[in-house]
Amino acid sequence: MTAKARARGAPARRTGARGPRGVPLPLLVPALLGLVFLVLPLVALLVRTPWHSLPDQLTSPEVWQALQLSLLCATAATAVSLVIGVPLAWLLARVEFPGRGLVRALVTLPLVLPPVVGGVALLMALGRNGVVGRWLDDWFGLTLPFTTAGVVVAEAFVAMPFLVISVEGTLRAADPRYEEAATTLGASRFTAFRRVTLPLIAPGIAAGAVLAWARALGEFGATITFAGNFPGRTQTMPLAVYLALQSDPEAAIALSLVLLTVSIAVLAGLRDRWMTAS
Repeated sequence: MTAKARARGAPARRTGARGPRGVPLPLLVPALLGLVFLVLPLVALLVRTPWHSLPDQLTSPEVWQALQLSLLCATAATAVSLVIGVPLAWLLARVEFPGRGLVRALVTLPLVLPPVVGGVALLMALGRNGVVGRWLDDWFGLTLPFTTAGVVVAEAFVAMPFLVISVEGTLRAADPRYEEAATTLGASRFTAFRRVTLPLIAPGIAAGAVLAWARALGEFGATITFAGNFPGRTQTMPLAVYLALQSDPEAAIALSLVLLTVSIAVLAGLRDRWMTAS
């Protein structure tokens, strides 16, 4: 038997060090480092939490004021995103039109745009001297910057893409033949959407709404740029954390713990969608 034949018949040798369950060490070590990098700051937050004074910190009027405003604005921003985001997702998923790829890119742009830049863009568009804001002020006496409504606008701007992407993906996965059958039976396209499509994509809408709500709740850059940081009017939880960190670190940690708890609750609510193995 020649050396070449022996090489073909011999089983391949395992090379390289391996960790538990046969995972190669060159992959296992960086993976563990990445896990530690992501988890360590959260553990440090829990370790440094002033548990003895936490009840007093969380029951202070300033915290409740910021928390109530955050919940109100995040919920309102999510509602705005649902009203205009779901139809936009349907348009991108179901209608062929020139420039659809460009429209999709513009819709997802706030995902990668620095939030402060988003706030500046909102000021240029909706500020008192903005492209549209001057007309809102002249015609309706409506001023959005540095108001609670401005907080809602800023949060909706950065959060709505999460909803649109989630709903569009769900629409693309849904079978369009159900809608076609409804229109064949005489239903208008809007009726088919309302009676057939919405029930089919309800889980995707719910997941997108939760993600948008969580993103709106944690918004900082666009909010402070477009709406400012006025207690009781525009100071949401992230802004309160930033302000407290400069004067009262323990209060900042307590506020951060509240936002961390909300984030964990969101993940728990979406565990069937994002945390199950395929």
